[in-house]
Amino acid sequence: MGRSSAAPDISIVCIFYNMRREARRTLATLSRPYQQNVDHLPYEVLVVDNGSSLPLDADWVESQGEEFKYYYFETTSPSPVEAINWAVDQCHSDNVVIMIDGARMLSPGVLAGFSMATRMFDNPFAYTVGFHIGEELQNISLTKGYNQDVEDRLLAGSGWEKDGYQLFEVSCLAASALRGYFGYLTESNCFLIKKSTFLKLNGMLSSFTTPGGGLVNLDFFQRASRFSGIVPVLLLGEGSFHQFHGGVATNVAMEQHPNHVYQDEYKSIYGAPFSADPDQQPFYLGKLNNHARKFAFV
Repeated sequence: MGRSSAAPDISIVCIFYNMRREARRTLATLSRPYQQNVDHLPYEVLVVDNGSSLPLDADWVESQGEEFKYYYFETTSPSPVEAINWAVDQCHSDNVVIMIDGARMLSPGVLAGFSMATRMFDNPFAYTVGFHIGEELQNISLTKGYNQDVEDRLLAGSGWEKDGYQLFEVSCLAASALRGYFGYLTESNCFLIKKSTFLKLNGMLSSFTTPGGGLVNLDFFQRASRFSGIVPVLLLGEGSFHQFHGGVATNVAMEQHPNHVYQDEYKSIYGAPFSADPDQQPFYLGKLNNHARKFAFV
């Protein structure tokens, strides 16, 4: 079932900027053959090029399945905020999944987990834990020779295309999730929220204009988690996995990380620096498969 045969239950917004290599794998993990238990789930995937100088091929994107629709968002902004807010307006479902970074692959139970959350809760904010592909955070591994070629070989030998949960075997926890599934997160790079709730939250704030959006994703995660009437839901045993692509924050050495620029922008908006919220009490939905269990208590 695709967008042509039924109104979607879930709309997925996936933002890309010059990610031809990464898009091949990311979109594969959003496809119906890869995602498990979605045979009767109508969904759509809005693939958005955020002003890319090397955009994806629209025909190739839409050949991935009838769920996929390609958009080129004309902009000179280095931030994905405008593209995300625009794309959410295009969504046909009130259940919207947002992937701010198109370099992130998914485990096979994410969409089924999100669908379950929409059936269990009236106003869910459901999210995944983040991982980096490779043995160490890519900010560290790149100083030891990790690059796209190394990652291509690692993924090619992992068997992820036959069993997506093998991604856990070649990945480590992202900096946003260093305490694992039962610690607290500072962001999620693949989350579901009601479109109506997203609009009540004024979407992603347009004040975040730095490359990559700065702390906009952390800001939205915190605002959504605290929003009255919302139910935070963490998907156990699932994840989003960051591919190496030269990202402005994820793929620079720690001493070159632009966090001070991001914090300055955040302080200009809120008058105080960003501070993580350790008092998170989400519902846990799903199960810890054998591959993900090692990330439960770290």
